[in-house]
Amino acid sequence: MNNTNEPVIVLISILFSIISLWLGIPMFLVGMRMKRYFYSSLLVLVAAGWVVSLIYLPFTLLMRILFASSSLLVIELLLFRLVLKPAMEWGDFKYSRAAIRQTGLHISLLAGSIIFMIPFAWLVVTSLKEDSQMSKFPPVWIPTQQVEWNIGGKKLKISTMTYNGQKVTVAITQALDDGMDKVEIVRPVTLNKISFIVDPSQMHSIRHFAPVWKNYSDALKFLPPESDRGLVFLSNTLEITLLSIIGTLLSSSMVAFGFARLRFPGRDVVFLLVLATMMLPAAVTMMPVFLIFRQLGWIDTLKPLWVPSFFGSAFNVFLLRQFFLGIPVELEDAAKIDGCSFYTIYWRIMLPQLKPALAALTIMTFMGAWNDFRGPLIYISSPSHEPLAYALQLFQSAHGGEPGMMMAASTMVMLPVLVLFFFTQRYFIQGITLTGIKG
Repeated sequence: MNNTNEPVIVLISILFSIISLWLGIPMFLVGMRMKRYFYSSLLVLVAAGWVVSLIYLPFTLLMRILFASSSLLVIELLLFRLVLKPAMEWGDFKYSRAAIRQTGLHISLLAGSIIFMIPFAWLVVTSLKEDSQMSKFPPVWIPTQQVEWNIGGKKLKISTMTYNGQKVTVAITQALDDGMDKVEIVRPVTLNKISFIVDPSQMHSIRHFAPVWKNYSDALKFLPPESDRGLVFLSNTLEITLLSIIGTLLSSSMVAFGFARLRFPGRDVVFLLVLATMMLPAAVTMMPVFLIFRQLGWIDTLKPLWVPSFFGSAFNVFLLRQFFLGIPVELEDAAKIDGCSFYTIYWRIMLPQLKPALAALTIMTFMGAWNDFRGPLIYISSPSHEPLAYALQLFQSAHGGEPGMMMAASTMVMLPVLVLFFFTQRYFIQGITLTGIKG
């Protein structure tokens, strides 16, 4: 096959596969709705034949996909035209159009999720591969290791090669300085114990699925000794993250409550000034803030990384203010009749109503504090105060030539964020979508 035509064939194969899936599922559902079970069974058999043809056709994988997908599409169209369409009524056509729309929507969402998952999948797979698989093309997606046999009390790597016109299994007994390998035949038994020197390119290693979990332990082992295998970095990050979350929730909610519920002269003007601070680039305030913290003696401490969160943020104040405005005024009036002060109303009446917004704000603050790199780069200089994001950058500078360990370290740093977002994404989306909706 001409390499210049390969991308075109790949695109055509993917297009045929998507169209076949897009039409096949609604046709199957319509057949079940019309109680045409024979027709639906035919579709299932055709899909099974598509899978079988992908495995057993005597072509390259790309050509098998192209042939199988195009054949499946043609058969589906013929079955629809000759069997299903003549028996369809108006209600069946309406149902089929709705099924096609829904199937297309779900296929698009599934394709998008797969595309967005590819970088993370590559990160995890690379962290589990051995060095010999890192730079291979096409990329290796299933981590494997060379099979080792216990021969003479030693674990030796096993390969296959051709020896005097016969395929044999050999064990690598020694790697020589000139790049050659000394091997010993282990199969067939008639040639057992024959040793010779061979070029590694003449052998084909026997491999099996085996993730290299050692990359993770090596990544921790090669961290600086003063980090206590990364626990110091983790404790610093947790301290910054937890205090930032507490400070952000308290300060932003309190200021937002004041702008939403309290009446005082110039309230709207002050609120506009707060929102105007969102237009200030961070680079403009970086130097003045640094000078303030230096004057306070907080350089090379964790305080500059979490203390600012106790002074609120324009975006967070705006987000929570919109939620406060959506809470019925009757709740506040009833609390006032019962003798509650503004602080009691804020703490016991209003905050419990803001759970979706507070959850969204917690997630955003957690991700921002956990992944913050610029702040530690400016204020931190000693290893004992480094958080994970800054330590990961230093680890990359020292071990960037070892992608397995680098990807393992990145996976460990990313994992808490992914787990948090996976379990709290419902609250995050709810908190964002409900902003500004009044009850």
